[in-house]
Amino acid sequence: MTKADVAIRVAAKTGLSRKHATEAVEIFLRCVKDALQGGEKVSLVGFGTFNVKTKNARAGRNPRTGERISIPRKQVATFKPGKAFRELVNRS
Repeated sequence: MTKADVAIRVAAKTGLSRKHATEAVEIFLRCVKDALQGGEKVSLVGFGTFNVKTKNARAGRNPRTGERISIPRKQVATFKPGKAFRELVNRS
């Protein structure tokens, strides 16, 4: 399912025009991105929690040459599904 598919379903369920539903989906995603970028946690009860975690710097290897390389510290977005969401997915 793509973002456009989600917008179509939102339009069908809410009676919004497809354009307004697409804007609503875009606004929601922008809010989540902005919150994560600001270091906030986004918790949607019954669905899950989006969070930003920091991965420490580490040593690695170039798989082609075997040369040791340094992998810098970085931040990654994570998602932890909520209990209701996990149970729904495991039922099918």
